[in-house]
Amino acid sequence: MITSWLSTYNPSTTLETEQALREIMQEIALAGLYRAGFFNHAAFYGGTALRIFHGLDRFSEDLDFSLINKDKTFKLEPFIQAVTNEFQALGMQISWKVKEKKETTAIDSAFLKADTLWQELVLETNLPILNPAEKPRITIKIEIDTWPPLDFKTENRLLLKPFSFYVPCFTLPHLFAGKLHALLFRKWTNRVKGRDWFDFEWYIRQGVPVNVDHFHKRALESGDWVLPSINKDQIVALLREKIHVVSLDQMKDDVIPFLRNAESIEIWSPEYFRLLFDQLKFE
Repeated sequence: MITSWLSTYNPSTTLETEQALREIMQEIALAGLYRAGFFNHAAFYGGTALRIFHGLDRFSEDLDFSLINKDKTFKLEPFIQAVTNEFQALGMQISWKVKEKKETTAIDSAFLKADTLWQELVLETNLPILNPAEKPRITIKIEIDTWPPLDFKTENRLLLKPFSFYVPCFTLPHLFAGKLHALLFRKWTNRVKGRDWFDFEWYIRQGVPVNVDHFHKRALESGDWVLPSINKDQIVALLREKIHVVSLDQMKDDVIPFLRNAESIEIWSPEYFRLLFDQLKFE
């Protein structure tokens, strides 16, 4: 099944094969979590949710979840075996490396709060399409926000592989609010995540509005906004300030490995994004 599943991506390079395998792994992991009842507690959000359920034209690395209700005692460990079983049923071996977030924020997880859990899922496989010398060791980071900003809405989205099941996901306006918060307030000082800007462009193209209340809630809880409200002009001003200081080259370098068509970002420039800012919709 995995080989035929992979063939639907029609990968032509080792990198494309690895990206496709990662996405297959993500969907299998979602299936295992579903079987274990994980989605009674959590909802799916982030770039991978946008990729799998809304056709975002880039690959994504992580599985990001938010608890539906805040619970600092929540642990992923009870669901690990169900995910492992799902892979084993498809003839795939995985191993888990569990890491606890430190109280001191690290540079690669500065956007994540100290009460966020994450785990690393490692797949070891060897498919005929791959050169044995280039056998990938693919990892997936699973993040669970155990103390999330609430006031978000979810909707059930259907996944057909490895079997048919529903995954509760943030609605698009709430997904956009989370992405906008990440784009504006991610604490990486020496790295620009071009994937945030690619996703921002996608939302604008699709005419998706930002849920302002959820954006404001996130900004308040992260300490990046202190006023009791925020309006369109203030958000656009933050975006204009941000595009003025980020490196366009770093933006492109970050996102290109996740694209099958790098020509799609040739138009990127500060002026281009400033024009996109004027197209923002709000709810």
